[in-house]
Amino acid sequence: MIDLEARRVALETTLAKYRGRTLDYVTADCARMIRFHLLQMGHKPPALPRYRSAIGARRAMIQTGGISAVLDTFLPRIPYARMLPGDIAILDGTDSLECGMICVGHKLIGWAEGSDEMINFVPFDIKAAWRA
Repeated sequence: MIDLEARRVALETTLAKYRGRTLDYVTADCARMIRFHLLQMGHKPPALPRYRSAIGARRAMIQTGGISAVLDTFLPRIPYARMLPGDIAILDGTDSLECGMICVGHKLIGWAEGSDEMINFVPFDIKAAWRA
């Protein structure tokens, strides 16, 4: 397991890249953010399917089985109450799709339904969590 200081550095690198960016299916969405973060944490996640729009992202998610299916292949699931900064969480998104978030302490960071801006969430309806 990666130590807390290395987690902090990886999380700060991810936040520096994605904080303040609007939702854009070409360069900044939850799957791209999670993949970048996992690379910073020393993991080797699979390459993302190519997509450039919300419709393409939906197709890619259906093709891969969703973010949860991909994360289950190489990360251990944990109870969401045991999340550390830098761990990954999945919430239900629109149209029965999944929305990936990163734990930043007592909140999660990601893009919200109905908003293109990245915001901090208080986690109420976490579907699953993984130790990064």
